[in-house]
Amino acid sequence: MLNDRESCHRFETRTSCPLCHDDLIIRWQGDEIPYFGEVMYITAACKCSFRFADTIILSQKEPTRYELKVEGLEDLNSRVVRSTSGTIRIPELGIDVEPGSISDSYVTNIEGVLDRIYNVVITATRWCEDEEDKHARGLEVQKALEEAIDGKRSLTVIIEDPFGNSAIISDKATSRVLTHEEAEHLKTGMIVFDVKSSDMALDACDSEHMLEG
Repeated sequence: MLNDRESCHRFETRTSCPLCHDDLIIRWQGDEIPYFGEVMYITAACKCSFRFADTIILSQKEPTRYELKVEGLEDLNSRVVRSTSGTIRIPELGIDVEPGSISDSYVTNIEGVLDRIYNVVITATRWCEDEEDKHARGLEVQKALEEAIDGKRSLTVIIEDPFGNSAIISDKATSRVLTHEEAEHLKTGMIVFDVKSSDMALDACDSEHMLEG
């Protein structure tokens, strides 16, 4: 049985699934994360395969940009909070991971972020086996990520979030407030709740994208 404090931090709401319009249960779970204070985890899953998860920092935040120069194994353990509105960039490899409407939030470390990107690059490389230049580029990026995960290659990890809900937690990480112009050009990947109807309106971007420049 939940006590009063737990009840205040855990509850459910209902709305309609944006895909099949069946009843959808949204679960809200409060928690505390060092450096951030109170956060709310939001999850929803429908039998039609629609999934949504996010982590919202309850204190008001400004749009922020975090940057960490990853130079060794110790840096790979730096904690990362990436919300559904966070864009991850690795400029040395020309990689941007932009949020879409079905993006998941997660709390991991730099190694976990690189692993996620590595798996996507493997899939993308297989898709372009018939295109020699793109396939070669994919293999090149895979090798660079493998070296970075092994602590043998330096690279920069950047997270930008227009809602300030993402961060890199490390003494080495630098952060600054994004300008209005910078923030408005970022994708949000958010699901917006219409308070009057409880319907969900999806962001125009329909999936999480990785762009290789």
